[in-house]
Amino acid sequence: MENEHILTVNCAESPGIVHAITGYLLDHDCDIIDTKHFGDRQARQFFMRVHFVSGNKAFSTEELRRDFSPLAETWTMDWQLEPQGRKRRVLVMVSKFGHCLNDLLFRARTGDLPVEIVAVVSNHTDHEELVKWHNIPFFHLPVTKETKPVQEARLLEIVDELDVELVVLARYMQVLSDGLSAKLTGKTINIHHSFLPSFKGAKPYHQAYDRGVKTVGATAHYVNAELDEGPIISQQVIDVDHTYTAEDLVQVGRDAECAALRNAVRWHCEGRILVFGNRTVILR
Repeated sequence: MENEHILTVNCAESPGIVHAITGYLLDHDCDIIDTKHFGDRQARQFFMRVHFVSGNKAFSTEELRRDFSPLAETWTMDWQLEPQGRKRRVLVMVSKFGHCLNDLLFRARTGDLPVEIVAVVSNHTDHEELVKWHNIPFFHLPVTKETKPVQEARLLEIVDELDVELVVLARYMQVLSDGLSAKLTGKTINIHHSFLPSFKGAKPYHQAYDRGVKTVGATAHYVNAELDEGPIISQQVIDVDHTYTAEDLVQVGRDAECAALRNAVRWHCEGRILVFGNRTVILR
């Protein structure tokens, strides 16, 4: 796949954009393998993802970017052009619940996700042995109210040192500061149960059991300064009924969390997510 690339485009809607992009690809001897696009008529915004392969003229990634740049400037595009299948460098953060972490580690190891998990950071040591078994560096960064600024500064150092492209909060049970959230905007994904805001605080599934809920769900979203209110990427909903105990709901919720988070990570790393305001367009 060394001659295959993914181009994503986000710009104001206007006639001729698709013609301009396909013309650029034709001029560079490229063949389209797959394309998805969407015009938001209400917002007058255009979104496009193109998977293409070079022909006999094998342009490098940098050459393709260089030649696309003038076209992007003409249409005021927010765009990316990346090699197809490139593994993104991911840092995972976790606390005591390890189901999402274990799912990501397994799928990264087997190649199911296009990621390289370069480190795991936790405020506890519960999963240190598991992470080291996968030959991945583990950083124990405990945090209190008093040490939070120092802990977050060290986290940012790790992100910079390891060239991290995506931070995944895999049930990391600490609220990121506004400053850290701002610095990681657009490159951090979080997972939470979809009962929010109805069942906040400790033991949300037990609260849900007491209310006799009929569905269990989970939401994966980008992190911003507003807690759990960043652009939504992926959601999972599973039907339940009166026969489910509180412990059953916890287990079903874990399955939903794993599925929603893995989808979000996959779509992000495959260049399928385009953000516009507080919404996402997922070109699958």
